[in-house]
Amino acid sequence: MLERLDQQLFLFINSHNSPFWDQVMYIISGKVTWIPLYLAILYILIKKYRRKFLVLVLIIIIGITLSDQISVLVKNSFHRLRPCHTAALEGLVHLVKGICGGAYGFVSSHASNSFMVAVLSFSLIKVRWFTFGMIFWALLIGYSRIYLGVHYPGDVICGSFIGALVGWGVYQLYQLIERKLLTGSEYFNRIKAL
Repeated sequence: MLERLDQQLFLFINSHNSPFWDQVMYIISGKVTWIPLYLAILYILIKKYRRKFLVLVLIIIIGITLSDQISVLVKNSFHRLRPCHTAALEGLVHLVKGICGGAYGFVSSHASNSFMVAVLSFSLIKVRWFTFGMIFWALLIGYSRIYLGVHYPGDVICGSFIGALVGWGVYQLYQLIERKLLTGSEYFNRIKAL
């Protein structure tokens, strides 16, 4: 029943398309499209965290690696076909530019990675407009994957959950490291004061 509902919601979203939105969603879903955003986030983090930035780089690398690899592991474990590879939906899927991707789509790596970036970055930057902007950006990426015909809504929702969880987890790891570093530096400052 859940799978049928997922297919119906997919067909509803995917069927509302136009040549203009095909181009927009294709660009939104592109990985290189968002390089300026990633660079802007890194710039803000450099300005805000200065000496702690190298630790942050390590945390970001861990987050991206975990988010991406967990989503691939789930795909290779569940073997749920993408809508564009599902025989029952043949002729019903609006596929933009004929690009479908690999055979399996559960979960969406795009959704996982974008939500990881969103949660980690707004946890570090802590500005309300930025938080809302990053959530909107991650939701838009997820929506684009359904629009393009390569993921079911369930793929995107579960991928988003994994990414958000990884983002939260690596932020907790950063806080733990920061507390340990702070404790260590306070210890050395006290020794110097003696």
